[in-house]
Amino acid sequence: MIGRLRGTLIAKRPPVLLIDVGGVGYEVEAPMSTIYELGDTGKDVIVHTHLAVREDAQQLFGFATIGERDLFRVLIRINGVGGKLALAILSTIPAGEFTRVVEEGDVTALTRVPGIGKKTAERLVVEMRGRTDALMAPAAGGAAIETRPQDAATEATDALVALGYKPAEAGRMVQKVAGADMDSEAIIRAALRAAMR
Repeated sequence: MIGRLRGTLIAKRPPVLLIDVGGVGYEVEAPMSTIYELGDTGKDVIVHTHLAVREDAQQLFGFATIGERDLFRVLIRINGVGGKLALAILSTIPAGEFTRVVEEGDVTALTRVPGIGKKTAERLVVEMRGRTDALMAPAAGGAAIETRPQDAATEATDALVALGYKPAEAGRMVQKVAGADMDSEAIIRAALRAAMR
């Protein structure tokens, strides 16, 4: 099991990061919260990881904090929640806010996450209630990366599609918030905030 990576962030193309560890490039899927916390390209980072092994694929998921990784691990044990949906949850609702949403039974907030309907939201509330407080661990350091130049709006749209939004919906979300001076991360952050309103 790969539990942690320490290396140089070579590129980020949400939700995928490329981290160089001793000359080996690891592709790591991460929630937007982790991507936001990472610094500039070329800096050393530490990412706490979860390796998912299936018959047809091996996926490495990375998180800025142990608490986020632990929450991810609890989420993927819930029936109907896989790695992609768990990343979408952590990308849309900050880990600390997720605790409040679950404990207050805020099904509406959960249904704003792409891919979550009312039934899944209700199951999340029931199965996660009382289990979230112990998961929030202190953050571990990290810094990040920028990929080769690409139109920021296009990159933001691609990232939202990767998080589960339909292409047309992702395009509309980006158009509503994108500004000329915004990079892709700022656009994604603004689009996700707008979706939560």
